[in-house]
Amino acid sequence: HVQLVESGGGSVQAGGSLRLSCTTSGFTVDDFDMGWYRRAPGKECELVSVIKSDGSTRYSESAKGRFTISQDNTKSTWYLQMDSLKPEDTATYYCAAREPTTSMFGYWGRGTQVTVS
Repeated sequence: HVQLVESGGGSVQAGGSLRLSCTTSGFTVDDFDMGWYRRAPGKECELVSVIKSDGSTRYSESAKGRFTISQDNTKSTWYLQMDSLKPEDTATYYCAAREPTTSMFGYWGRGTQVTVS
């Protein structure tokens, strides 16, 4: 049974930092591409960052230079370190996983709220 659980969200002032975690079970993390999405009120879901099974990473333009994605295969967990947060980063953040042979993220967590004031 595949399960993804986010944690680490919260409220922070602009310029602050948060580290989101996504703990997984039911599959091997290093066999999948892992991503972070976010959805702000009234906006479409946005792909923030991806770490692929080969270790390569990608970031949205809004995340480049401020966010860092990483993973700890021994803990079946991956992370999104968010620095220099801005009010426009306020959103619900979701972790997601996909098999490298597909383009769609088929496994999702329930989300964690990040509020930047």
